[in-house]
Amino acid sequence: MLGAYSAYAERMANDSLPPLEADYAEEIENFPTWVAESDDSIVGGLIMCFDEDRATLSNIAVDPDFQGHGLGRGLLDFAESEAKRQGFNRLQLATHELLTENLAIYKHLGWNETARDGGKVFFEKNLS
Repeated sequence: MLGAYSAYAERMANDSLPPLEADYAEEIENFPTWVAESDDSIVGGLIMCFDEDRATLSNIAVDPDFQGHGLGRGLLDFAESEAKRQGFNRLQLATHELLTENLAIYKHLGWNETARDGGKVFFEKNLS
């Protein structure tokens, strides 16, 4: 999934981008993970966390060659459906303030900004 963040590397040179610091092997082992494939290659994926009172979209990523074709939207729709299926009425995520494209996409898709902490921007979507 790291390739999905390559477009942001220069912009983020002096700032921390949590997905680049994640131990994906550990996350995949410990949290529900789904992937999108094309010709037997992984081109996108998402990792979710569920606890007693909330569902969190921990990571969502799309290979740069597949961005702009609706795959990210499909993964977001899937995450919402999965959260609902598991009985949650809201889904949350965090992104970085420098990822302005993400901020715009989430707002466009009905996500509400709930807080900021340093460079992190927190969003929530009501699923009911």
